[in-house]
Amino acid sequence: MPLLVFKHLFELNVNIQIGHSKHVRRAYGIDEIALVPGGKTVDPENTDTTLVIGNQKLEIPIIASAMDGVVDVKMAVALSKLGSLGVLNIEGVQTRYKNPESVLNRISSVGKEDFVPLMQEIYSQPIQEDLIKQRIHDIKSQGGIAAVSGTPIAALNFQEAITQSGADLFFLQATVVSTEHIGRENQKNLDIEKLCQNLGIPVIAGNCVTYDVALKLMRAGVSGVLVGIGPGAACTSRGVLGVGVPQATAVSDCSAARDTFQKEAGRYIPIIADGGIITGGDICKCIACGADGVMIGSPIARANEAPGNGFHWGMATPSPILPRGTRIKVGSTGSIERILRGPATLDDGTHNLLGALKTSMGTLGAQTIKEMQEVEVVIAPSLLSEGKVYQKAQQLGMGK
Repeated sequence: MPLLVFKHLFELNVNIQIGHSKHVRRAYGIDEIALVPGGKTVDPENTDTTLVIGNQKLEIPIIASAMDGVVDVKMAVALSKLGSLGVLNIEGVQTRYKNPESVLNRISSVGKEDFVPLMQEIYSQPIQEDLIKQRIHDIKSQGGIAAVSGTPIAALNFQEAITQSGADLFFLQATVVSTEHIGRENQKNLDIEKLCQNLGIPVIAGNCVTYDVALKLMRAGVSGVLVGIGPGAACTSRGVLGVGVPQATAVSDCSAARDTFQKEAGRYIPIIADGGIITGGDICKCIACGADGVMIGSPIARANEAPGNGFHWGMATPSPILPRGTRIKVGSTGSIERILRGPATLDDGTHNLLGALKTSMGTLGAQTIKEMQEVEVVIAPSLLSEGKVYQKAQQLGMGK
């Protein structure tokens, strides 16, 4: 009987009818779920949070987003030394301007009404191939991991610059990435499988939100898959395009593709939850849904060392045709070391992200990331509001 009840509930979930002939599936965001403790606990010091991505082994399974307000050369080096990873956008201000500091100051000081036109002006400056090589060299020469990100167009135009300068990882990123693209007539399109074969360094691709696309990307030879369309703090794609799948469901679906691919090919391809992640609890829930690590932007943009001067904006913000991002003020709350490793001076879960993950794993009895992926998850819409009336009223802790 319990099995029949479960089957009935599952069918209800995937066969919701919103119109005469339109059936839909319910999807869940990370704010709607909670993690359930099991029958054992583990000392947090005995937990292993290692993420292996491409040819890199990270102690902290947190990657800083390739956004101009988040990662520059200095931040990439600092993150590497802390056991994490920062990705540099090769289509951003760092590769368009030899001295980008004054440009970043303009972005942080302009008013709301003038922001989008200013961004479109700033990002109309051509990308300089020699600056791509220079930034990668600067990261490597200071002992950092040189991870860079670009759109399919950038991958077509700057392959040689990326490989010749000794980059360690390439993140192929767009609002949506797929292995099948119908382009304009006489337009050269990127073949992801050939890119993975010929680039000479691991390729991590995204973004996607479905089982089928994640599996196709893995079969094409990628070394990691980024999951998430539109949940980022500064992203407006969901409002502009109406596209996206809430992260808990998206991560779970794409993680299932990883497991399928491992069975058929014998290779384990990490899933990276990208976007919508603010606190340590968010990171824990993404991993419990099946992620091997996370990519975050706004939490890192709050570091004193971040190039955005307390502001954060999305990669699609400067689009000359259809901007799909905005600039948000996140402030500066402490050093990057304090945000990643602590000690925390804030009580809202935005400091000591590694400590939060290790403590959660210990509480749940998960000694490894793989064990964390197996913990029980429940639907819990009231998780963040239950019993928190005073915090919300006084804007403290979880009520900020």
